[in-house]
Amino acid sequence: MAQSSRGSADAVTVRPAVPADEPAVVGCVNAAYQMYVEVMGKRPAPMLGDYGSLIARGVVSVATQTRTDRVIGLIVMWPKQDHLYVDNIAVHPSVQGSGVGAGLLAHADSEAARCERDEIRLYTNVAMRGNIDYYPRRGFVETNRAVDEGYERVYFSRKLGLPPGGTVDS
Repeated sequence: MAQSSRGSADAVTVRPAVPADEPAVVGCVNAAYQMYVEVMGKRPAPMLGDYGSLIARGVVSVATQTRTDRVIGLIVMWPKQDHLYVDNIAVHPSVQGSGVGAGLLAHADSEAARCERDEIRLYTNVAMRGNIDYYPRRGFVETNRAVDEGYERVYFSRKLGLPPGGTVDS
């Protein structure tokens, strides 16, 4: 099911990715993560993904500009036994800071609820300082740091139903 922001000239729709989206998805991922290649000394893990297979599995949703259907962001996620796992969120640099990432996280909330999961888990790379600062503002709590597959990862979790600050007053 597509979700759309309404009443804006730059309205964004989130919908399941289709095979024809693969080149745009790969392009968006590469644009979003290219800035980290030099700092990390290698391509970030999302740049190595097999997006054709992920799209075929039905685990990729794209954020598109409603008027043009141009892919400007994406989220890769699937349910695990006790949580919704977000493998990747990418937002094209030309629209970063415009709410596309927040919209994709809201889509993850909806998907978690649909799958009857009350927690979302994701990770980022330690070199991606902006993400490490961003996720706590979206209600995520850092749970672990570890090296996995040669990448220094920072793990986050968020329980559904918490406000954006991540706490509930008792």
